[in-house]
Amino acid sequence: MSTAASQLRFDGRVAIVVMGVAGSGKTTAGRALSNALGAQFIDGDDLHSPEARAKMALGFPLDDEDRAPWLDRIGAVLADAGRHPLGSIIACSALRRAYRDRLRVQVGSSLRFLFLKGDRALMRERVAGRRGHYMPASLIDSQFAALESPEAEADVITMVADADFETALPVVIHVLSTRHS
Repeated sequence: MSTAASQLRFDGRVAIVVMGVAGSGKTTAGRALSNALGAQFIDGDDLHSPEARAKMALGFPLDDEDRAPWLDRIGAVLADAGRHPLGSIIACSALRRAYRDRLRVQVGSSLRFLFLKGDRALMRERVAGRRGHYMPASLIDSQFAALESPEAEADVITMVADADFETALPVVIHVLSTRHS
């Protein structure tokens, strides 16, 4: 593990949510962080129920009731030191403050968020270009409507979604490791 990785320790574990609207690059960024830090990467999409996936595939956005059990599954994974002793990095939209707060309660003060911020046109283009994914580009507007900017929250750092992540990775790791809640 690199020196930068060893500095990103919160009670001996990493707990990071890579967040943003669909198409922002959460999975790509999460995998890069996982590789750099040795923590487990989990795509939050894999934790959706079959019913939630079917709803989105039909073009209907999820509501708070749909998201609550999903967020609880994400929080449980982030907090599970037994299964993930080095920690976890999860790609999760975490669009509303209430969702982030729900995760904070489950995980504790070690939780950090990396917000990938992008514009609507870029996100729509990226999602429309996906193959084999259940979420249609038509739901991008609902994602932006639900998004409550996390930029003023102490445990969140923001990065533009179209940044060169390979170049930005050392900076992201440094800022995540020094940001206090």
